[in-house]
Amino acid sequence: MTTDFTVRPARLADAGRLAELRWTFKQEDHEGRPPTPARPLQDAERWIRDRLGDGSWLAWVAEADGEICGHVFLHLVERMPEPYEDNNPVGYVTNYFVLPSQRNKGAGSALLEALKRHSHSTGLEGLIVWPSERSTPLYQRLGFQPPEELLELPLDI
Repeated sequence: MTTDFTVRPARLADAGRLAELRWTFKQEDHEGRPPTPARPLQDAERWIRDRLGDGSWLAWVAEADGEICGHVFLHLVERMPEPYEDNNPVGYVTNYFVLPSQRNKGAGSALLEALKRHSHSTGLEGLIVWPSERSTPLYQRLGFQPPEELLELPLDI
């Protein structure tokens, strides 16, 4: 494992590269035969810039040789106040991706560790994620566990 990368919080100026990596990330779901995108890359760039700008989403990036090669995003999910316990938010972890050329070198673990440090320091109640089959072992190595109390209702659109 090499550590020729740095991890830092994402900046507004990163939105274009983050959008490009998002498109690359989603193309992997189609095993080399992605369909034509249904929306332009600029939509993703605008979406990312808006959310990073207003603070509703946070992100961390891994850089190798001065280029962003991975990222992870965090969205805070507010909880209703209650009289007997804190109502600290829960963090929703998503859009976790490292370029194939940089995988298995520690960048992915470093991204999640940065996110975990931030989450702990800000008092989040916990972190939730819907992992891919490939990312599940990494999440588990970093302490993520199957939930004891969670139900999901998929809604057919």
